[in-house]
Amino acid sequence: MKMLVLLGSPRKGGNSETLARKVGEGVEKEGGTVDYIRLNDLQLRPCQGCGGCEKTGVCVVKDDMVGVYEAVDAADRILLVSPVYFYGLSGQTKLCGDRFQARWSRKYLLKIRFRQGEGRKGYLLSTSATTGPKIFDCCVLTTRYIFDAMDIDYGGDFLVKGVDAKKAVLELPDELTRAEQFGRDIAGGRI
Repeated sequence: MKMLVLLGSPRKGGNSETLARKVGEGVEKEGGTVDYIRLNDLQLRPCQGCGGCEKTGVCVVKDDMVGVYEAVDAADRILLVSPVYFYGLSGQTKLCGDRFQARWSRKYLLKIRFRQGEGRKGYLLSTSATTGPKIFDCCVLTTRYIFDAMDIDYGGDFLVKGVDAKKAVLELPDELTRAEQFGRDIAGGRI
């Protein structure tokens, strides 16, 4: 099982990345492989809404997203990772997600299903500074639609509230353990 982790935080070593790497450790302990892409390090343009992908299912904008498409297509599992910014995904994550309009076109306009029947799944890992009861609602809904465009089933989420300072999650050993178990459960096909 090959998992791709799309790191959507601009903070290197921040809370969401720390948890994502623990998830990755869990996947590896179960025999899977993990690749990481830090979205903030890429040169990505936003979706231009040009409709160029409607005839081919391929985005006409040629930037670092080409490599993201290839990595997503090769993965069996995707972990989309983002802190909450104003009750939504980070700008880096949302920009990447919007570019999957090309995959939406492939699936819905061109009726091309990609790796259908292989049980591919996607997951959301998100952290928030605040603890509001609906803090993750927008992130989960948006992520579900991104994975739908990728032609990947939504497998679930790992959500942690109340972590703001850069290393705050390191003070929560139960969450670090839970993150590793989440990875083990992904790789073991339990979720």
